[in-house]
Amino acid sequence: MFKTVEYKDGKVRLIDQTRLPLEEVYVECDNYQDVARAIKIMQVRGAPAIGVTAAMGVALGAKGIITKDFAEFYKEFVKICDYLAGTRPTAVNLFWAIERMKSVTDRNRNKPVDYIKDVLEKEAVKIREEDISINRTMGNYGQELIENGDTILTHCNAGVLATAGEYGTALGVIKVAHEKGKKIKVYADETRPFLQGARLTAWELVKEGIPVRLITDNMAGYFMGKGEIDKVIVGADRIAANGDTANKIGTYSLSILSKEHNIPFYVAAPLSTIDIKILDGSKIPIEERNPQEVTHLSGKRIAPEGVEVSNPAFDVTPNKNITAIITEKGIIKPPFKDGIKGLFK
Repeated sequence: MFKTVEYKDGKVRLIDQTRLPLEEVYVECDNYQDVARAIKIMQVRGAPAIGVTAAMGVALGAKGIITKDFAEFYKEFVKICDYLAGTRPTAVNLFWAIERMKSVTDRNRNKPVDYIKDVLEKEAVKIREEDISINRTMGNYGQELIENGDTILTHCNAGVLATAGEYGTALGVIKVAHEKGKKIKVYADETRPFLQGARLTAWELVKEGIPVRLITDNMAGYFMGKGEIDKVIVGADRIAANGDTANKIGTYSLSILSKEHNIPFYVAAPLSTIDIKILDGSKIPIEERNPQEVTHLSGKRIAPEGVEVSNPAFDVTPNKNITAIITEKGIIKPPFKDGIKGLFK
């Protein structure tokens, strides 16, 4: 089994997702700048995986601060946190993980700096272990929604590659259902423009031995209309307090198609993806990425020079289009505002 991210021998080791599926290559980050770059250029991606990697980047950066004085250490530590926080604006797990690492430092401010560095390393490893356990639990809850013989459509990649490892979020639900002997089939959207579905989801499911059919994004409605899709399960990068969900661009369109065809539309995400400080989806920041992701394919230009490009990485699915949200604390159904509030009591 490949490992999405791990803290090994004082370095952050990542599978390079930009090289998949053709090459299974690992990247070693020696410092927090390397970690930030890996997040920025999407060598690691997926909200939970970004959070785990950021925590490890904070630990790695703290390790490189040369001082015994806490005030000096903390000043540099905050700079490292801010640097990592500037990599991707939408995935809330990034900020959740950084804040957790800050809290650990604050709680130990009266301890020696070397002790704090050790505690931060242990906390980063703990966050990874927790993520794996959370996804396994979430998969167990979510598989109850899947029936034997179901054909499930998914978008982008919400599998092992999007998390710390082993299960994933949306694909974790599918994987647990498969492990329990349910005969299921998956349709994977290719997910333009970065092709996470074609490159990553299809690769993962083939490795798992789960039947998968790859389709282009604009084929989803066709197959729904033919009655070939029973359920849609996607991940999330940020969920607002009312259940509005930001996920990879194209998810909103899928939710509308699902509603039109009376197909259940499920979101699978850990509590760390829920941002209770944001009241609704209109307040979620949407990342605008490099136009070359649209104008080029495998480094080759496919659009004319001089054309204007928009490349939002995410869209927001309103809660009215969501059937249920699957978390490690159970399945939430409408009204989502009350259900989410209950999870955080």
